[in-house]
Amino acid sequence: MPLKEGKSRKTISGNIEKLVHEYDRDGHVANSRPASRKRAVKQAVAIALNKAGVSRKQKAARRKRR
Repeated sequence: MPLKEGKSRKTISGNIEKLVHEYDRDGHVANSRPASRKRAVKQAVAIALNKAGVSRKQKAARRKRR
């Protein structure tokens, strides 16, 4: 299932939710097969932020400014 494009928090969290659901259902996130659900969630966050063109550091800095 293709991920949505966009930088909003709602879009990113929706993409993470899709990827984690895919792990729960099929046992893989995109093309990787993480050993645990915790690692799958980390991988899903990385993929969703990469799709949005945002890094974790940029996301944290944006939250601090508000």
